[in-house]
Amino acid sequence: MTRTAPTGEPDPVRLGLLYAVVFVEIGIAMPFMPVWLGALGLDAGLIGLLLALPIATKVVATRPLTGLIDRGVRPRTLLVAGSLTLALSYALMPAAAAIAAALLVPLIVVNAVAQAPLVPSIDYLTLAAARRSKRIDYARIRLCGSVAFLAANLAGGALLGVLGDRVAVPLLLTGLSLAATLVAASGQEVAPPTEPHSGLAAAPPLPRVLRLSIAAAALIQASHAAIYAFGSLDWARHGVSPPWIGALWAVGVAAEIALFALVGRFPARWRSPFRLLGLGAAAALLRALGLSLADGELAVLLPLQMLHGLTFGATHLGIMAAVSGFAPDGARGRAQGTVGASTALVSALATLACGAVYRSFGGPSTFLMMAPLALAGLVLVALAQRIHDPRRFGGSSPHKV
Repeated sequence: MTRTAPTGEPDPVRLGLLYAVVFVEIGIAMPFMPVWLGALGLDAGLIGLLLALPIATKVVATRPLTGLIDRGVRPRTLLVAGSLTLALSYALMPAAAAIAAALLVPLIVVNAVAQAPLVPSIDYLTLAAARRSKRIDYARIRLCGSVAFLAANLAGGALLGVLGDRVAVPLLLTGLSLAATLVAASGQEVAPPTEPHSGLAAAPPLPRVLRLSIAAAALIQASHAAIYAFGSLDWARHGVSPPWIGALWAVGVAAEIALFALVGRFPARWRSPFRLLGLGAAAALLRALGLSLADGELAVLLPLQMLHGLTFGATHLGIMAAVSGFAPDGARGRAQGTVGASTALVSALATLACGAVYRSFGGPSTFLMMAPLALAGLVLVALAQRIHDPRRFGGSSPHKV
């Protein structure tokens, strides 16, 4: 059972544990699944296809799966079913690869479908808990996921060295997914069940202010595409050593964790959706411009990587506050799914564009190309704030994280 306070309030420790077990799995899968595919001796083109499949699948699957919450499916049901399916798909991958590499395709698609609703479902639970209780701090609970992700990155490399690429990755991911299943299954629901829509009732639409906020967040998050895809490659080309490249990534995650830990101390006006999204967009614009001029200088790269706390962290907190404050009852699950699907779609398109630009013009032009995305996000934030009608959302100010 989930531990609760004497008043019956949900336990933040249990919610943090949910984030941790899911993000540990992501923290192993994201950097080390490509390593495992390479250890199988697969062609680079096939590896690229297999890595692109999950992105495309999540674009399609996230919104309808999280929308099931609005139809009465409990978020923990999605967490248990998704984690168990993840474990099964990971466990079957070595055998499938031994028979024929093509068999990995359906398993990876199933794996991506299973993973799609996990983080949005935990976000749904945590935001619902935060609306019910002032002792629930979304940002501090969410930082458990970031800390777990960083720890998995660091520990995963060591475990791969001991166990070997071909064994460690599927073995670890199967075990971690089973652990996530157990944690999700042992918890008590912290969100009241949603009344399912009848077949004749139309689902409530997402308000325009929320749609604009989601579009803004997707554009800002997509401005990370150049760094995620070509940051390490470009820094190495400028002579940055592997240990320093690792340090640059660690600095970014540390800044994100620091923001999640400290944002509750910010003045209330700086914790509104529009302020946080605006901070994220402005920082993303500055980061893109700075990276286009950095030329591998660590004195420039380190502070630019620290901006990740705002470009990712503030943007994420801002859009979560927007969903919590603006999504109508009966559409909160769909809103969470729309955030995930929109971000995945725009990020995928931006990554494809980055590949073409990097190949033709190099790193500086690729980083610079991210600036218009951040600027467009900033414009949409301003537009969303302009059309926001506080009377419609039950107060003089929108929800704060």
